[in-house]
Amino acid sequence: MIPNEAMIRRLAEGKDSFYLYDENTITLRMERLRSLFPGVEFLYSMKCNSNRHVSECIFRNGFGADAASSGEVLMAHSMGVGKEDIMYSVPGKSVHDIEETIDKSIIIADSIGEMELIEALAEKEGRVIGIGVRVNPDFSFNGGAPTPSKFGVDEPDLVRILEDGTFPHLSVVGIHVHLKSQELDAGILSRYHENVLALVRRIQSVNPVEMGFVNMGSGIGIDYRESDEPMDLDVLSERLRDSVSTFRQSFPGMRIIIETGRFITGKAGVYVTKVADRKVSRGKTFVILNNTLNGFVRPSLARMVAHYSPEESPGMMEPLFTAVDAFQFIPLRDAGEMEVVDLVGNLCTASDVIAEGMSMPVLGRGDIVVITNAGAYASVLSPKQFSSQRGIGEFFLRADRETVLE
Repeated sequence: MIPNEAMIRRLAEGKDSFYLYDENTITLRMERLRSLFPGVEFLYSMKCNSNRHVSECIFRNGFGADAASSGEVLMAHSMGVGKEDIMYSVPGKSVHDIEETIDKSIIIADSIGEMELIEALAEKEGRVIGIGVRVNPDFSFNGGAPTPSKFGVDEPDLVRILEDGTFPHLSVVGIHVHLKSQELDAGILSRYHENVLALVRRIQSVNPVEMGFVNMGSGIGIDYRESDEPMDLDVLSERLRDSVSTFRQSFPGMRIIIETGRFITGKAGVYVTKVADRKVSRGKTFVILNNTLNGFVRPSLARMVAHYSPEESPGMMEPLFTAVDAFQFIPLRDAGEMEVVDLVGNLCTASDVIAEGMSMPVLGRGDIVVITNAGAYASVLSPKQFSSQRGIGEFFLRADRETVLE
């Protein structure tokens, strides 16, 4: 039996396909981060799941917002998150984006061009504006040579800007670095943290203003495949605690921030769909499900990658693709007679396939199939408007296990 099976069955009486998010799982994962990383602040990466009930739960527990659009800034602000706890970091901000969010968030400038836009606004208003800057540092995630990136200001360029006083109406009060998501090796991630803290020292040495924060980005992954070893958070915590202890001798008041990425919500959601039909074609059995590619696109993308890549384990391309076998498909039916099937969707496209050659109990019309790892980068990425299908629900199961919010 999977968690929340009784609730899934109840909701499925009125909905053919929907997401179900679990408050208890979200809360437990927040508590784990908070207990293991004392003295570290966390920002919820809103782009991974912007469901209002999910966001409210997380902000109610004292986490800040990692906002990737002006819309996310405004959403977090409307939920009571303060300016200092909303960090707005995305490339290509417009003048309107900046004007709309400048007093509701800490804007993280992603380029010299954005710094020019904010400088012009600050000069026009006759004030100095404190900003963060996203840095493309002189190291890669694994500690090697730096690479070109669409994200951030190259470290040498930021050093030059600070030394020359290029923007007199800007005060760089912090830096942001994010080089990779979905890491499961605590050793690699802890070395990355050490490199970011060393970067702070280099930037502060040329910055006329004392910086107030370093946002080290995300990186903590979740185990998608059954063969994945989860991130060893105890090891990561111990190593970060040692690094921070040394760092605080020089920077006792600096805020050290980590973005949660998918860690809080990824395991807290499932996608539920029903069998619409089944057929046998030239000896192959197809089980047709409601709203697969358009409801939860990532399993279909995984099949496409598997078809087009010659590699047995293609490299990740987050957040669209993690691994070929990143999701489990669980039928809510007692195991009896088994058969080998392809799980496909009800869209008018041959790419609407989520699993091939899978051994499953014999399924019939109306049977329920649950897809795991659907709490992050799931609903937000899926083309739910495609083919004008029926609406896909999103439900939030409260901690009392009885109350469901839609």
